[in-house]
Amino acid sequence: MRFYLTPFFIFFAMKVLRFFPLTSFCVALIFYLCFFTPPQTRLDDVDDIDKLFHFLMYFGTLSLFWWEYWRYTRKHLSWSAMKCFLIAILCPVLMSGIIEIMQEYCTDGRRSGDWADFLANSAGVLTAWFVGRSLFKKLMK
Repeated sequence: MRFYLTPFFIFFAMKVLRFFPLTSFCVALIFYLCFFTPPQTRLDDVDDIDKLFHFLMYFGTLSLFWWEYWRYTRKHLSWSAMKCFLIAILCPVLMSGIIEIMQEYCTDGRRSGDWADFLANSAGVLTAWFVGRSLFKKLMK
């Protein structure tokens, strides 16, 4: 079974990298930032500043996704509304939840999973959905 799935995943990964290079870079950056040990800064004293950064990371990544989608891929890919929903909302929200669970259980206490971080990530995704579906679509026409 593994032999048959491997070419599909390689093909899918190459397609994603071809059409969404900046988005792919940002997703990799999010994974890195979520698992490295952050340095101590003066911003640590500001309450909930990390929620703002979580929101901006996901909003920025999904805004790039929509920009790449409307700029490049809509000419080459015809996606249904359901596929856009799955890729632009469900996948990032699931990724966010998995990262928060992994932070809680797989980092030996260096990082902690937080439901508020998950909500900030989800808010960034949903905000980017509305901006990407309306503003970027109009700008690219």
